[in-house]
Amino acid sequence: MLPSKTYVGIDKDINGGMTDTGKIIRDAWAFGLIPEDETCEGWRAHQIEEIWTRANAEWEKYGFRVGALPDDIRANYLRIQSEAMNRARGAGWSGAQELDDD
Repeated sequence: MLPSKTYVGIDKDINGGMTDTGKIIRDAWAFGLIPEDETCEGWRAHQIEEIWTRANAEWEKYGFRVGALPDDIRANYLRIQSEAMNRARGAGWSGAQELDDD
C-alpha cells in the first residue's frame, strides 16, 4: 500500500506558496475558516478540498468579487494577498509563470 501524499505546507510550497493550494489556504484565512498560522502542513487532499469547498461557498455569497466583500473581509483578504506576494517575490516568484501559455 502506497503512503498517502500530504501537503508540504504553504510556507514550504513551490513559488513561495503561489499555487492553487496556496490560494485555497489564503482564501480560507481571509474568510476566517482556518487560523492564519495554519500552514496545512501534513494535510491530505480531502482536507484541502474541504476548505476549498467552504471558501468557495463564501466567495459565492459575494459573486466571486473582491469588491463585493464586506469591508473587514476585503481588508483582510487584500492584506493576506499583499503579504503573500511579497513573501513569494522574496522567494524568487515573479508571476510570469502565470502568463506563460506553454
